[in-house]
Amino acid sequence: MYLFAFFFGYHLIWHFTNKYKIQPMKREQLEAVMTWLIAGVLLGARFGYVFFYNFGYYINHISEIIMPFSFNGGFHFTGISGMSYHGGLIGSFLAASYAIKQQKLDYWKSVNTIFLCVPLVYTFGRLGNFINGELYGRVTESGIGMLFPLAPERPPVLRHPSQIYEMCFEGFILFGILYALWRIYPSLRNHVMSLYLIGYGTARFFIEFFREPDAHIGLNFLDMSRGQMLCSIMILSGVALWAWRKRVQ
Repeated sequence: MYLFAFFFGYHLIWHFTNKYKIQPMKREQLEAVMTWLIAGVLLGARFGYVFFYNFGYYINHISEIIMPFSFNGGFHFTGISGMSYHGGLIGSFLAASYAIKQQKLDYWKSVNTIFLCVPLVYTFGRLGNFINGELYGRVTESGIGMLFPLAPERPPVLRHPSQIYEMCFEGFILFGILYALWRIYPSLRNHVMSLYLIGYGTARFFIEFFREPDAHIGLNFLDMSRGQMLCSIMILSGVALWAWRKRVQ
């Protein structure tokens, strides 16, 4: 799914940049930005999971942060388990920002074009979660409920397919809204990053009510999940960025 996402993202950014003549860009420049962005996504997502979701464990098992093996209860292969969306967002933003400056591209035009494409690219990750049967939703009696074999109950009980909710609302629907605003109101093209942060944060905050909280974390401050806490910060950051961009323009 990561490979599909990166491949699709590269071509989508190239398409928008050229079709709408956002700025002059060579393929070599976009390739350089994408290389840094991919590294930022992977490292940010992994270290974000470590710090945001399981710091207590990994501080005592530092080698497992990047090593696909576990020595807990014997030596066995585990893969790199645990990736954080919010960590990936931070890592990719920092890496892409560096690469955009390095390639002497227009910073805000580049950043806003990338964030316009992110929702569609993001859908591949949630599709992968659904295929793996991981990050499933809370127990439900609704007819939309599904059985997830990795859930702890035996026999399994119906749960919300929250991965599909996220893929639709944080992916397809958010992209549709951003693209419509981008086409109808050209002045908003300077604020796509702000709109994305607010839009994703809001959609994810409400979908978290249907998603099973991490078992080792549960609900925290004001009965919010860790994802809701991070999305609250994300929304506030989007509002602050909007206000700052309006003031400096």
